[in-house]
Amino acid sequence: FLLLAIPLFILAAHVMNATGSTERIFAFANSLVRHITGGLAHVNVLSNMIFAGMSGSALADMAGLGVLQIEAMTKSGYDRDFSVALSASAATIGPIIPPSIPFVIYCWISGASVGEMFLAGFLPGVLMGVLMMIVSYFLARRRNYPKFPRASLGEVGRSLYHGILPLMAPVIILGGMYTGAFTPTEAAMVATIYAIALGALVFRGFAWPQFSALCLRVLKDTAVAMYILATATAFNWILTREQIPARIGEYTFQLTQNPYLLLLIINVFLLILGCFMENTAILIIFTPILLPIVTQFGMSPVHFGVVLVLNVMIGTLTPPFGIVLYMASAVSKLSVERISIALIPYIAILIVNLMLVTYIPPIAMTLPNLFTGK
Repeated sequence: FLLLAIPLFILAAHVMNATGSTERIFAFANSLVRHITGGLAHVNVLSNMIFAGMSGSALADMAGLGVLQIEAMTKSGYDRDFSVALSASAATIGPIIPPSIPFVIYCWISGASVGEMFLAGFLPGVLMGVLMMIVSYFLARRRNYPKFPRASLGEVGRSLYHGILPLMAPVIILGGMYTGAFTPTEAAMVATIYAIALGALVFRGFAWPQFSALCLRVLKDTAVAMYILATATAFNWILTREQIPARIGEYTFQLTQNPYLLLLIINVFLLILGCFMENTAILIIFTPILLPIVTQFGMSPVHFGVVLVLNVMIGTLTPPFGIVLYMASAVSKLSVERISIALIPYIAILIVNLMLVTYIPPIAMTLPNLFTGK
């Protein structure tokens, strides 16, 4: 039942992209931060942070909002490789700020609470966005990228008026889950129905033949994910039967009993792994191996889940197997090599964010502990 949330969140994101909701979110973000040095770069990040509250998928963010952002930045005088690299990096915020498809998969494997995981991802996701905006500010100032006049209060108000219904989607989805009104899977269905209602009844920019095409696209995306889930689950059964995780745990304890060094080793291992494996496969195969090790060192499964997903999100940007990197190349018509070079400062800041979340647990655990009373 929990895994039903995956196709539903993907469908909700595609419907939002198809019905003009993403343009309204982009316009609202534009009215807020366009006057800062590197204004459209900050609009890019902020709009991804907002859209993250309804998609949960980096690929959906890159394929929909990313295309809009790249064209807007390029037309305004930003280098195309910079625009593409920033859009790809900002798309990885989507699976960190709730709702999150990787968090759902992790909870299905680990037994962690989906609600706590969603809460734990909020502050690390905001921190990701803030750090990207800081890097963008200095790059924009050095390259003399354009900035625009500050929007008037009237313009901000109009963009909020036109975007208020899409902006309410995260409030409805997350508010319903945290108040106990519905489960994560039910929240995904509510998100889908809400997105369809906005497109068909309010914005009137959505036709049912278009909906059937989106369903087919979601079917293909889900089939790939579920095939990986099925085969990786079988592999995990073999690992458990052969007691491989227990043996690896024993070896790790012999290697080091310093929790800080252990976490560094795990992060480096996962970052390298992300270059060569699909992120869902990493989650399914290595969660049962690594989770018992870190919990023996006193790490919360929820905290480790955030660290693990942050690692695999960086992996989606790194060659030769970064799926968001290849999506960015496909939509921008730039080579993977050129985008990879432009991505270097953003991958570096994402690694800084990873280390901060790893070694400062309150960044991830403050909200879950606050809501659960721990």
